[in-house]
Amino acid sequence: MEKTDVTQYSVVVLAGGWSDEREISLQSGSSCAEALREAGFARVDVLDVADPDFFARMAGGNYDVAFVAMHGRYGEDGCVQGMLELMRIPYTFSGVLASAAGTEKEVAKTIYRAAGIPTPDGVDLAPDAELDEKSAAELVERLGLPIFVKPASNGSSYGVSRVESADQLPAAVAKAAEGGCRVLVESCVEGTEISVPVIGNDDAHATPIIEIVTGADFYDSTVKYEPSELHHVIPARLPEDVYARAQELAVRAHHALGCRGASRSDFIVRADGTPVILETNTIPGMTANSLLPDSARHEGIEFPELCRKFVEWALEDNYRAED
Repeated sequence: MEKTDVTQYSVVVLAGGWSDEREISLQSGSSCAEALREAGFARVDVLDVADPDFFARMAGGNYDVAFVAMHGRYGEDGCVQGMLELMRIPYTFSGVLASAAGTEKEVAKTIYRAAGIPTPDGVDLAPDAELDEKSAAELVERLGLPIFVKPASNGSSYGVSRVESADQLPAAVAKAAEGGCRVLVESCVEGTEISVPVIGNDDAHATPIIEIVTGADFYDSTVKYEPSELHHVIPARLPEDVYARAQELAVRAHHALGCRGASRSDFIVRADGTPVILETNTIPGMTANSLLPDSARHEGIEFPELCRKFVEWALEDNYRAED
């Protein structure tokens, strides 16, 4: 039964798990739980999905809604979403299909292209692919240098390498495939790096664009979790028409993938003003240093209010499904 006040719902925050992003997920979960309590929710529990008694606690918890604060494999790829569907518990952020499509970078790129969103040229390799001198040279001839090599279904820049010469490619591919993932080899797009958060369901809109400023070769996992003021410029320093175009493309990606609640698409803006999409995060980071909460604050949405909105959007989806 629908309650008159959303804060009357009991919330379970799901965090942790087994991915490379376990520790940042635990931080996100803790931050979100604190924000939900500050927003007025009387009952907020945090469960680590990797705990041996997790399923028993979930089944006996009598929770009204799950707040998914997981990243990477088993949390952002549709797995935990499928479990929650079976348990008939409403949950924040995207569903099974959108989560799976957003996680698999080559699948997402196919969807982007169909939606008219520019993407880098790239090649998808099997996890057991072994490059010899000839095949490495062929990739360099097609994609140019430098090249980015990344796991096709991981997040937070884990396993990503910037390759400057053909002889570096085999080791970079092996590194990206360590977790058993397919490997994406992409041409390097030069320009201004930006991240465009989107919040909402059918009426989703883009929040202020973040320009990423680093002294590193790319926005790697170390830089991502340093204090935000070191690397985030909000709003991004872009011409007005380019800024609007990037926001429009991020909302288009959100809808094309079927995202709900929130997403965050990363782009490189070329010198000619063309935003080229790199990926869409269907569960963006939710720590004090994270991009989406930082952007929302610049729109006037403080973190407790933002987390409350995520719960409201999750319940909105649930009631529509029941109608």
